[in-house]
Amino acid sequence: MEHTYKYAWIIPFLPFPVTMLIGFGLLLIPTATKNIRRMWAFPSVLMLSIAMVFSANLAIQQINGNFIYQYLWSWTVNNDFSLEFGHLIDPLTSIMSILITTVGITVLIYSDNYMSHDQGYLRFFAYMSFFNTSMLGLVTSSNLIQIYVFWELVGMCSYLLIGFWFARPIAASACQKAFVTNRIGDFGLLLGILGLYWITGSLEFRDLFEIVNNLVHNNGVDSLFATLCASFLFVGAIAKSAQFPLHIWLPDAMEGPTPISALIHAATMVAAGIFLVARLLPLFIIIPYIMNLISLIGVITVLLGATLALAQRDIKRSLAYSTMSQLGYIMLALGIGSYRTALFHLITHAYSKALLFLGSGSIIHSMEPVVGYSPDKSQNMVLMGGLTKYVPITRIAFLLGTLSLCGIPPLACFWSKDEILNDSWLYSPIFAIIASLTAGLTAFYMFRMYLLTFDGHLRIHFQNYSSTKNSSFYSISLWGKEAPKVINRNFLLSTMNNKVSFFSKDTYQIDDNVKNGIRYFSTNFRNKYTYTYPHESDNTMLFPLLVLVLFTLFVGSIGIDFNRGVIDFDLLSKWLTPSTNFLHPNSNDSSDWYDFLKNAFFSVSIALLGLFIASILYGSVYSYIQNLDLVNSFVKKGPKRILLDRVKNVIYKWSYNRGYIDTFYTRILTVGIRRLAELIQFFDRHIIDGITNGVGLASFFMGEGIKYMGGGRVSSYLFLYLSYVLIFLFIFLFYKFEKLQ
Repeated sequence: MEHTYKYAWIIPFLPFPVTMLIGFGLLLIPTATKNIRRMWAFPSVLMLSIAMVFSANLAIQQINGNFIYQYLWSWTVNNDFSLEFGHLIDPLTSIMSILITTVGITVLIYSDNYMSHDQGYLRFFAYMSFFNTSMLGLVTSSNLIQIYVFWELVGMCSYLLIGFWFARPIAASACQKAFVTNRIGDFGLLLGILGLYWITGSLEFRDLFEIVNNLVHNNGVDSLFATLCASFLFVGAIAKSAQFPLHIWLPDAMEGPTPISALIHAATMVAAGIFLVARLLPLFIIIPYIMNLISLIGVITVLLGATLALAQRDIKRSLAYSTMSQLGYIMLALGIGSYRTALFHLITHAYSKALLFLGSGSIIHSMEPVVGYSPDKSQNMVLMGGLTKYVPITRIAFLLGTLSLCGIPPLACFWSKDEILNDSWLYSPIFAIIASLTAGLTAFYMFRMYLLTFDGHLRIHFQNYSSTKNSSFYSISLWGKEAPKVINRNFLLSTMNNKVSFFSKDTYQIDDNVKNGIRYFSTNFRNKYTYTYPHESDNTMLFPLLVLVLFTLFVGSIGIDFNRGVIDFDLLSKWLTPSTNFLHPNSNDSSDWYDFLKNAFFSVSIALLGLFIASILYGSVYSYIQNLDLVNSFVKKGPKRILLDRVKNVIYKWSYNRGYIDTFYTRILTVGIRRLAELIQFFDRHIIDGITNGVGLASFFMGEGIKYMGGGRVSSYLFLYLSYVLIFLFIFLFYKFEKLQ
């Protein structure tokens, strides 16, 4: 077993050869590399699968023996300073490694089809393999400086992947925004690492925790400075996991390809901040006020993410705010000491959200031939609707992911979110009320998303149909200059100028003639299959969805506490036993099934209430009840109705405009910093440079004036010199005479 642990360092570097081979191939033999470009998906999946097998083997050994292993080797030694690199294998590493590899494999398989007609196909897989290497290196790191190295590599890969379609200005702006925002967190993380090294003289986790614990209890370190260092470490996690107030980059990061959103912005990269807090939780518990700060940021993010997702029209941005909110739940659980519950929700949310993102990619893939190859249209839920009969498999997968995230049993997120709500009641009733309210909001906006996408009728109007049945198109680049050419088909989006009310369902239903215009098109796309537009995705895109559906259905069973019954077994608690000794005392208390069902009834009732409200406001039920006398009497214009409309408009504008946080940052920070820079530039150019230039000009003009006073005769210069001497001598003697008097 120790032999296996010793060579666990190979796990992070298994995907790296794919990046190197693609890079060297494009550099040395570009033509041959591009000709076999579809073959590069196989080694990418293969190498990550080997890493998954290694990770699963280590996880099994962790479960059986609860064995923590650390292997180090010296990188540099200088007097008393020694910097060591290595790997640390413990339950947290095992969880993250399995999560990264399993989700990564499904995303790579999905991407083979999704990116098949993009010119950047090879570049995409090179970036993805390098990202997997960076992320696996991060979770296996044995000290803070090693974490920081891979932390920066993950940020670099995120920058490259978000801006993958860099020719689009909005994508280029999004990757720059993500880069700058994460630099704030990275700078804070670096300051925290340097501060802790100054205090302890070590970067290894075990030594760090012991030394800080002794110093704090013996008053050997200033508590304010220790708290400041820990806060800086937490700033890094805030930026990477898109917590308030550094969350602004995550929605814009959806400008990258959808598989990127599924991998790095739902399951792995945003989980890096959660991983850092979980890894350093023994340190944060020792230092005062940090746990309160973590829980406070978590609960603010929970509520803010849910409210900002309420009125979003872009399906990926809505999922991005959902990710932000769910990561807030995990951060809240860590802040209240529920370590096991936090990691449990990290697992269940990762698989459910990856399923939703890949499902949204399948929806976008089906909508693009209809609305044109524009993300503003193909991702806009206002232009969707009625997709159930076109994408039935995607619809079932998306529905299961939606219900899981809503907390409906027996799906995965129900078990973990229910535990977070229960633990929050033990910690703070205020936090528990906010978390419970957000659970209802989550059910509302997630089911709203589902209904706008799949319910009702397709809200696209077609005109100028052609009787030609064998129209064709071919795509080289999904977003590049050579866009697909659709023959004999013009789509007029008459609903683009219309608005969808926040709390009503305006379906903009198309008439029968328009419905009949949706027909079959024969394509030379792939194997000349006949598709219906919108059409279901190919099997290579549906297979990862089905795999993630299985995870969403059954992964919650690893955290079910069977101690309530006859069987004395809880897989997740057994897995995390070595890391839970420092936890909140109530985070792992077993209870009987009656208490569990009572708590579950409360959380499920809130979720069902959110689902019911969304169904009334956005579902087909509305079309049946809107003509009832009761409804008509209720919606008549009156003082109450006017007040209600105003409240709805305020909520809608708040949500749709992202809480005005981006506007605030733009006007206060961006514009403010620019004006300050302009002021400093004015002061430097006109005051500092003005004084310097003024002295020079004064000297120049003085010299010019004096030179005309000279006549070139030595006797004149001598007379002038003696005159000055006599004048100064006279003044001196006069001063002396006055002093003697």
